[in-house]
Amino acid sequence: MKRYRKITAGALAGFLALALSGETAWAACLNQSQARQAVASGQARPLGAVSRSVGGEIVRADLCEQGGRLVYVLSVLSGGKVTKRVVDAKSGRPLR
Repeated sequence: MKRYRKITAGALAGFLALALSGETAWAACLNQSQARQAVASGQARPLGAVSRSVGGEIVRADLCEQGGRLVYVLSVLSGGKVTKRVVDAKSGRPLR
C-alpha cells in the first residue's frame, strides 16, 4: 500500500508539473488593477465589448500579454462545454 501511495504521489507531482508548464505562456497575465488601467487607457477593450464575439457565456477571463500585445484568455461555456478562447484585447477579434 505504501508503494502505491508513492507512485500516486509521483504521478500527481508529474501531472502538476506538466499542467503548470502549459500555463507558463500565460504567466504575463495582468492583475485586476493593471487590467482596469489597460482598459481605461484604451490598450484593451472592456470585457463586455469583447464578450459579444465569443459565442457563449464567459466563465473566466484573464487579460494577458502575449507576443507583445494584450489578449483576453477566456473560458467560454457554449453548448454545455467549456472551451478556451483567445481574443485580441484591442480589436476584439478572436485569435483561436
